[in-house]
Amino acid sequence: MDNPAALSPVEVLIHYTFRDKSLMEEALRHSSFVNEVPAAGLRDNERLEFLGDAVLNLVVGHILLTRFPALKEGDLSRMRANLVNEHQLAKLARSLNLGASIKLGKGEAQSGGHEKNSILAGALEALMAAVYVDGGYEAAFAMIQRVFLPLVQQFDDANEHADFKSQLQELVQAHPGTMPSYAVTREDGPDHDKTFWVQLRVMDIKTEGIGKSKKAAEQDAARQALALIKPNG
Repeated sequence: MDNPAALSPVEVLIHYTFRDKSLMEEALRHSSFVNEVPAAGLRDNERLEFLGDAVLNLVVGHILLTRFPALKEGDLSRMRANLVNEHQLAKLARSLNLGASIKLGKGEAQSGGHEKNSILAGALEALMAAVYVDGGYEAAFAMIQRVFLPLVQQFDDANEHADFKSQLQELVQAHPGTMPSYAVTREDGPDHDKTFWVQLRVMDIKTEGIGKSKKAAEQDAARQALALIKPNG
């Protein structure tokens, strides 16, 4: 990774280093700022915001499809709508302190533009598009997954008291030699904010869970395995 001292605060928070810094700058440049300096020939973030909306829907759809294999299209669509609305995007932007990095016109800044949901949500979408253009789909997927993971995991809160690992073990224990096997395949992030990936193998099934702790990742992997086993009897 590049020298942390050379990274912008935004790059540090999203764990991504831009090769083309101008893309990041464009993503954080509101139209009110551009309108005040027309001679500079700058471009605001609205084009990137347009692309970011598409990238975000694709990536979040991908995440939900793989994380919740038993859910039907209607349920997945509702979950995605709950995740990618303006309120949630603005909330995530605040968690990244994105408002401090957005360039606004004087009037917009004085009227509290750095805290407006529409501006924060738009800047976050534009930033996602900038990562996509700069680093490709895998980079955008990693960035969006990291940012959205806490929200996605909230869908598991209704079952927070369910021990998926124990349920899985009870389900397969009647078959000798089929006990679940868990292995950490990846860790990412600083010590105070790590994300874990755990691979589960059981019977002829392989799943990969993700969580903010090894235990949470194991539970996620077990939940996915249960969803695959139960419909098949």
